[in-house]
Amino acid sequence: MARAMEMAVGLNKGHKVTKNAAKTRPVRRKGKLNKRVKFVRDVVREVVGFAPYEKRAMELLKVGKDKRALKFVKKRLGAHIRGKRKRDELSAHLQAMRKAQATTAH
Repeated sequence: MARAMEMAVGLNKGHKVTKNAAKTRPVRRKGKLNKRVKFVRDVVREVVGFAPYEKRAMELLKVGKDKRALKFVKKRLGAHIRGKRKRDELSAHLQAMRKAQATTAH
């Protein structure tokens, strides 16, 4: 009678071994935002403002053309994921501006 543990075929084929838990490598931290980097980026954004293509994309978002804004920034940035991230960033900025205006108006 064959043992059920080690099969020659199927999804669970092969010799059973225990997984070796490897330590996470430092490269996994790459791109993680820390306080200092966020502060510097916020200061730079405050001083420099937005690029012309970002201003145009914000205008598209203001009039409700989200898909057109995505197509526009995607073409400028070169990737769909980057375009989505930029569109979300710009729409979040517009929301923050609207929220700030609402609090100052009252």
